[in-house]
Amino acid sequence: MNAVRHRRNVSHVKPRVEVIPMIDIMMFLLVFFVILTLKMIDGTGVSMEIPGSKTTQDIERSTLTIGVDKMGIVIVDGKEVSSEVLSKKLTSLQRENGNIDIILAGDKDTSLRHLMSVMDTVRGAGINSVAIAARADKQ
Repeated sequence: MNAVRHRRNVSHVKPRVEVIPMIDIMMFLLVFFVILTLKMIDGTGVSMEIPGSKTTQDIERSTLTIGVDKMGIVIVDGKEVSSEVLSKKLTSLQRENGNIDIILAGDKDTSLRHLMSVMDTVRGAGINSVAIAARADKQ
């Protein structure tokens, strides 16, 4: 008889989904990706430490950003590309859009030889508007 009475008094607790810990995790992920994105060069998707300059200027628009890491690897749209593939891509962009603007973003430890090689490829495709990315140093 006690067993029967005991069952009647047990209340059924519905399981709950706790929202606050889920919000905490989502906020952590949001902050993580924002910080990660701020370190990346726009258009390359690669984290680089670009050199600073006191005479930087904002560029209104660019058609393509080409990244060059410290090992001399050329990166476009987050993918490693060879000089031939880059030349073909630039030539087709030039044909489709007419005048295009290129931003060349090199890691601060990239050798000048690697940057000049990419600049030669860009100029060889008939593109004259090339800017070098730099972060603004405070005076």
